[in-house]
Amino acid sequence: MKIQPLLDYINRYVELTPEEAAIIEEKVIFRKYLKGQFVLQQGDVCKYQSFVISGCTKTYYSDEEGQEHIVLFSVEDWWLSDIGSFMSQSPADFNIQCIEPTELIMFSYEATEYLYEKIPKLERFFRQVLERGLVATQKRLIRNFSLSAKEHYLYFKEQYPEIEQRIPQYLVASYLGITKEFLSKIKAQLLFEE
Repeated sequence: MKIQPLLDYINRYVELTPEEAAIIEEKVIFRKYLKGQFVLQQGDVCKYQSFVISGCTKTYYSDEEGQEHIVLFSVEDWWLSDIGSFMSQSPADFNIQCIEPTELIMFSYEATEYLYEKIPKLERFFRQVLERGLVATQKRLIRNFSLSAKEHYLYFKEQYPEIEQRIPQYLVASYLGITKEFLSKIKAQLLFEE
């Protein structure tokens, strides 16, 4: 069953009955994207919150000069959305683009509200997912203020080794808020220190 990875993930937080799992399966959308395709573009309304079955995406803000500022990578068992846009159904601040061919399970705003009503424990589940995301964002802000670029890179490499192996280095540099040249210098320095 295609939905099983999602059900396994939800069951880590709340226990679903077979009937509840069937209701969820009825309300979700499965979608495949090619490498380079957008799940969401800045300025569009975010219609879905999505669970990654396979693949990798980047969530980023594009400034007036067209410079990408990556805020998040999402891989298997991760969620992606412009949550502000999704909750308010207003224009998105972020782009979400596939770095690899990606398969998603998507919840529309209407389906989410329906599921909250039919399966109240899902509201608790999504609250916990959002809380974890908020905590991770706050901790990233603290790291951005308190760690050197080298320390920030080492943290990223330690926390997300599977992501670093899957994405180009210029994207890692963008996520860290440094140039790809500076990232190359950090990596060369680390090799020299070994």
